[in-house]
Amino acid sequence: MPERRRRRIRLSKLYSFSCFRSSFQENHAQIGQKGYSRVVYCNDPENVEAAQLRYRGNYVSTAKYSAVNFIPKSLFEQFRRVANIYFLVVSFVSFSPLAPYTAVSVLAPLIVVIGATMVKEAVEDWRRRKQDIEANNRKVEVFRNGSFHETRWKKLRVGDVVKVNKDEYFPADLLLLSSGCEDGVCYVETMNLDGETNLKLKHSLEATPHLLDEKSLKEFKAVIKCEDPNENLYSFVGTLDYGGHQYPLSLQNILLRDSKLKNTDFVYGVVVFTGHDTKVMQNSVDPPSKRSKIEKRMDKIIYILFSTLILISFIGSVFFGIETKRDLSNGKYRRWYLQPDDTPVFYDPKRPFLASFLHFLTALMLYGYLIPISLYVSIEIVKVLQSVFINRDQDMYYKETDRPAHARTSNLNEELGQVDTILSDKTGTLTCNSMEFVKCSIAGTAYGRGMTELERAWASRKRDGLAEADVPSHSGDVVGSGKPIKGFNFRDERIMNGQWVNEPHSDVIQKFFRVLAICHTAIPEANKETGEISYEAESPDEASFVIAARELGFGFFERSQTSITLHELDYKSGKMVDRVYELLHVLEFSSSRKRMSVIVRNPENQLLLLCKGADSVMFERLAENGREFEAQTRDHINKYAEAGLRTLVIAYRELDQAEYEKWEEEFSRFKTSLSEDRAALMDAAADKIERDLSLLGATAVEDKLQKGVPECINKLSLAGIKIWVLTGDKMETAINIGYACSLLRRDMKQIVITLDSPDIIELEKYGDKEAVAKASMEIITKKISEGISEIHSARECSNSFKNSYAEFGLIIDGKSLEFSLNKNIKNSFFELAISCASVICCRSTPKQKALVTRLVKLGTGKTTLSVGDGANDVGMLQEADIGVGISGVEGMQAVMASDFAIAQFRFLERLLLVHGHWCYRRISMMICYFFYKNIAFGFTLFWFEAYASFSGQSAYNDWYMSFYNVFFTSLPVIALGVFDQDVSARFCLKYPILYQEGVQNVLFSWPRILGWMMNGVMSSIIVFFLTTNSMINQAFRRDGQVVDFEVLGVTMYTCVVWAVNCQMAIAINYFTWIQHFFIWGSIVFWYIFLVIYGSLSPILSTTAYKVLVEACAPSPLYWLVTLLVVICTLLPYFAYRAFQTRFHPMYHDMIQQKLLEDHPPENTVELPSPVKGETTPSK
Repeated sequence: MPERRRRRIRLSKLYSFSCFRSSFQENHAQIGQKGYSRVVYCNDPENVEAAQLRYRGNYVSTAKYSAVNFIPKSLFEQFRRVANIYFLVVSFVSFSPLAPYTAVSVLAPLIVVIGATMVKEAVEDWRRRKQDIEANNRKVEVFRNGSFHETRWKKLRVGDVVKVNKDEYFPADLLLLSSGCEDGVCYVETMNLDGETNLKLKHSLEATPHLLDEKSLKEFKAVIKCEDPNENLYSFVGTLDYGGHQYPLSLQNILLRDSKLKNTDFVYGVVVFTGHDTKVMQNSVDPPSKRSKIEKRMDKIIYILFSTLILISFIGSVFFGIETKRDLSNGKYRRWYLQPDDTPVFYDPKRPFLASFLHFLTALMLYGYLIPISLYVSIEIVKVLQSVFINRDQDMYYKETDRPAHARTSNLNEELGQVDTILSDKTGTLTCNSMEFVKCSIAGTAYGRGMTELERAWASRKRDGLAEADVPSHSGDVVGSGKPIKGFNFRDERIMNGQWVNEPHSDVIQKFFRVLAICHTAIPEANKETGEISYEAESPDEASFVIAARELGFGFFERSQTSITLHELDYKSGKMVDRVYELLHVLEFSSSRKRMSVIVRNPENQLLLLCKGADSVMFERLAENGREFEAQTRDHINKYAEAGLRTLVIAYRELDQAEYEKWEEEFSRFKTSLSEDRAALMDAAADKIERDLSLLGATAVEDKLQKGVPECINKLSLAGIKIWVLTGDKMETAINIGYACSLLRRDMKQIVITLDSPDIIELEKYGDKEAVAKASMEIITKKISEGISEIHSARECSNSFKNSYAEFGLIIDGKSLEFSLNKNIKNSFFELAISCASVICCRSTPKQKALVTRLVKLGTGKTTLSVGDGANDVGMLQEADIGVGISGVEGMQAVMASDFAIAQFRFLERLLLVHGHWCYRRISMMICYFFYKNIAFGFTLFWFEAYASFSGQSAYNDWYMSFYNVFFTSLPVIALGVFDQDVSARFCLKYPILYQEGVQNVLFSWPRILGWMMNGVMSSIIVFFLTTNSMINQAFRRDGQVVDFEVLGVTMYTCVVWAVNCQMAIAINYFTWIQHFFIWGSIVFWYIFLVIYGSLSPILSTTAYKVLVEACAPSPLYWLVTLLVVICTLLPYFAYRAFQTRFHPMYHDMIQQKLLEDHPPENTVELPSPVKGETTPSK
């Protein structure tokens, strides 16, 4: 009898309610309206109307460029930068007589810089294109002309019928027609969509499972009307017109592109969406563009340099105009040797204003070397290499999942060193999201003797410390188990090893574990070699329940389309027996229902509804005679919540056959309805049957803290980083998690804001929403004011007695947070929150997480970092300055929306304190040094101009100037940005207070930037005036000849190259052979270049013709002046650093000094604050 009935029941009926998995927003009445206008003619390519629709093909491209648009689009990207536009304009103007140098000498470095960036873009885009080519050319079987033919993915069309075999990816979004399973079901892995490895069950409509051969498919013709292409992965609205009937479609009938067929031999499906219309491609959008604060400030510095450029050009042109006008006095020429009576318009004493204006244009080009042409490309190279180091850091590699850290963007490397506030999710971020069955309450009796991590932390807090030996550890301590069992950490001899049969309520215990073994959607998989059974479940909680039932004698080992088979202990006979339960309906869990039910028929022919769900919805559904154990169960649930455990209530109901048949008829009618309220009707029908339940008990599973979380949070706190936790958990659970992970401490005073007060509860009973809202706002406002007053009083008291005041921790629930984010009081809430050392927001929605993140980001004006692992954290990650995704078990959506990805929360410590600190320091030093070296070089041109009456004559050869930023000074800066370390990684972690240099922005503050600029101006003054005064009017050669224009230019240029590279050597903290090679190699290359370039024809080399070999190298004066000028140029910086290190050291100075003395500082907190308001650069 059960066998015949099982063949009659179809799984498409059983899983009819699974469409409610994400939301109840399906509305088939909208078909044909805006947003729901897609029409697909299935297996009918000759249809004229189908041909007119012209849907996209299945070719996909994720590349940014094509062969046609690469050059214009890439050039547009490059010339969005102000500096590049400036150099482009200068290049064009350099072809005119106004240019003080040849056009080629300006164009060459610009082409090199722009070309290098374009090559980098091309290489990155080619990698994407190769992936596209591979995907587009995968093979699939398509049904055309009465038979299946193999074709490429890119050739598929909307309406095609395709066959996908086991372990193959779906080539497009398909409607499932039939499968290798007799009832049209299949199992799908969606890892490429959401990162989840748990298998999802999909099923066909009742009308199509028979389409299993070419003959039936040849006769198949249908029309699909559905929603237009959209990015929502968790819903689908449509209808299928087939055989004169209309069938509603849901997401359970759709197979999405890039998901994989598992545990099913084959499926047939019809193509609904192709190419860029598929849901996975609709989701492939770039995250919001983020720029670091240093990069934004760098733009302002560029504008300052542009202003300086215009200013000195204006000054020069004014003086030039005055001098030019003075050349003509009473018809006589003052400087007759310039032949002013025979000159072009650029120098015309009769038109001094015009000459002055043209000189201004010339000066804009001449002093353009103040703007570093290679700055942007150098920073890009450095950031890419920094990202490579982050990606390859073995200390951030998680072996268990084979996942290294991954910098998904290199734009924000330096931001990692400036984080002021971290906003973190809890589940899967601070915890493992790997659930373990730890305790349970059955028939009012609590089972499970182990102590969880949070209970130990709680006991330690209550008793002011508890010896480890006094606290029994539950880890791996499982009775009757030779090895730890994943998902099961339960020990209680009263019910293990079949002892439950001796308990007073053994019948209730039996029903309890049967519910755990049957009420789920897990799939058993047997290992062919060992025979061990593992489970593919949709959530870690569900897997832990099935495993717990198995370990306690109710082993789920087989699932068919219409039955579940258990290997269980019969407590009457004491023997293990196989029992088959006929599966009639599965009403799946959803966030709105907060419960899951199955309707089964047991071997005794009883109809049973088995249900599990949240206590907030389950207790109200209990029958009057089913509440026998309610008081004890509620008490146990509260204790479990305090211990940080996740709880579910277990209940059941025996159904009457007539009642069930009546309900099934109604439910089936609603399911096939196309009315607007179809979803609500099905919800109401499910609610009718899930009533009058009998309570069996409750489960408690532990989501353990990830390894190293308390230590990581403690280290980040010592670094001065504030940490907020935004979680959807209960307040008791969140508080205890806070204690366990050191977010809350015993000496910390708690400020708790909640609306769980008797007054609010009383008002809610009357249903007056306005009164509730008004009262809630008053309570929240009062509590916030009281909290602020308490903190201010504590501070005043501590100041009076010169003691450190107690730290505060703020805990607020979701309802209170909703009112606290109201525009009228959010500023007060923010003031309270930032005054607290730790903040925990409980019962937070994804939207609230994003709003709180925005509040902190805008309110503090400092760098915020969000860290999360689930799809509900995406808004928070994208809102923060930096988003860090944890590649855990909740999927990859958080990672895909993040800027950096790590496998464990503890890696955040190294990511920030080591890589963040280094990257911030390197980029800051690199940019400051870039501006220093360009100002030092550019202002020598200005001083020479003044010396030469602002004639527009350059002090240097054209190619000297062109190669200055490209070859002679750029590589040492890149080496600094990649390799420099003020202290090693070990000491970065040992002394986290060092991180405050980035938070306080000590190394890239305006005083420091201006200090480097002034250092550059000072260096230019020393180079120019010391060189000219040392060499001019002196006998330079053996024959008594004095220094000419060419020799003076080479000598000054040599001094600049030596000075800026030696300045780099002084500034570097950590030398490698690469830095030595780049610094000294750049200086040597200058001499090599001078020899090679000077040996060319005078037509090409002009002023450089054999200037080193014949003029400079034989003269001792050249070498003595170079030595003298370089030493004098370095002295100011050297003296400043010596003074600062001795009397006003920064954090890294103190650590370096202690390390040199071999007396490392014992306590980082004792290190004094760094000097504020520096006006000159530091090491």
